[in-house]
Amino acid sequence: MKIFTYIFILLLGANVAAQTPRPADPQSEPIAIVNATAHIGNGQVIDNSFVTFDGGKITGIGNASEAPDLSGHRQIDASGKHVYPGLILPGSRVGLEDIGAVRPTRDHTEVGEVTPNVRSQIAFNTDSDMLPTYRFNGILLAQVTPSGGTVTGTSSIMMLDGWNWEDATYRKDDAVHVNWPAKTFGARWWMGETERRENKNYDSQVNAILGLIKDAKAYHAGDNKEVNLKLEAMKGVLDGSQNLFVNAGRARQIVEAITKLKDAGINNIVLVGARDAWYVKDLIKDNNIPVVLDQVHRTPSREEEDIKMPFKLPALLNAEGIKVSLRQSGSLMAGRNLPFYAGTAAAYGVAKEDALKMITSNTAEILGIADRTGTLETGKDANIVISDGDILDMKSSIISYAFIQGREVIIEGKQQELYRRYRDKYSN
Repeated sequence: MKIFTYIFILLLGANVAAQTPRPADPQSEPIAIVNATAHIGNGQVIDNSFVTFDGGKITGIGNASEAPDLSGHRQIDASGKHVYPGLILPGSRVGLEDIGAVRPTRDHTEVGEVTPNVRSQIAFNTDSDMLPTYRFNGILLAQVTPSGGTVTGTSSIMMLDGWNWEDATYRKDDAVHVNWPAKTFGARWWMGETERRENKNYDSQVNAILGLIKDAKAYHAGDNKEVNLKLEAMKGVLDGSQNLFVNAGRARQIVEAITKLKDAGINNIVLVGARDAWYVKDLIKDNNIPVVLDQVHRTPSREEEDIKMPFKLPALLNAEGIKVSLRQSGSLMAGRNLPFYAGTAAAYGVAKEDALKMITSNTAEILGIADRTGTLETGKDANIVISDGDILDMKSSIISYAFIQGREVIIEGKQQELYRRYRDKYSN
């Protein structure tokens, strides 16, 4: 019996050591951040600023020389530092996956090709070890998105801090997501192929999307006593309260997706991925479609492209007046480097404050939460980060404070704990 007791204690201790940081308590006192350089998120910068917030809302912002009486505030002297809106990551699996190689930790894909009724909100894991790794790079909100199939499901925008998914919800069921099928697939080099091959299921996959829209229109136009969860999930896309996020990378995919969805009466489209967006920019502009660019840090998608084309694409689209947001799919861990993708965009032609907009205000507008967050403005949620240096620069960006709705969240995670442990061990 003793041996089992010892094993239980050891396992319990290991479990406690692995716990994620405790969620933050509600804001209990007015806070003022003073003497920092404030990056508003709309292109404006205020040197030597003050930012005040109370009850989770921003109550004032301006030049520190014009600050009101702050004697009743807890003051954070951020001299030499920078204050930003909390960064927002669209199209992420954070909270739905922990270890990609371990199936029980992956909860982002359901069985079936057409599953608009799959909702990421209720699967979001607030105890995920991944959340702190995003927060300590300044990412406070994420559009948590199902993946897999043709119609993957419905995303929700989640705060990366909370006791449970109910607490962490920022905006539930914000959009439905579609993977638009490709007409051709890349050559399988390991099989000796040199030419792209036709997708023989293309028509049936497209018809599945268009058929879902047609059936949903008929369902919501009628008096249905029997509830159809898949068709119910499309109501917001039809009435415009939800966007339809369309993952399409190649030019032919983008053209097909936009034209066919427009013909089906869907106007609230957001283009995701969009590696070839530059080649069809006029179609995107004419239809006023925002773009969530994926994988700024990648190799070109075409042999004839400039090797730096992925780095330049945000600047090229931005110069055309297309609203651009940034994300990184594929590797879950790569998503936490969001600010540095914006930094790359800034290094290759985007003005630095415009690059910041691509991970703050632009994203907030695309996700339909710009009335609450995305900029440092009076009345908006106090989603705020303070960095010792430039948040877009991998070398100098060190987040010293982070607030979600005024709650001061713990920004350290397991990495910092392990760093201190082994630093102390080997420095002796």
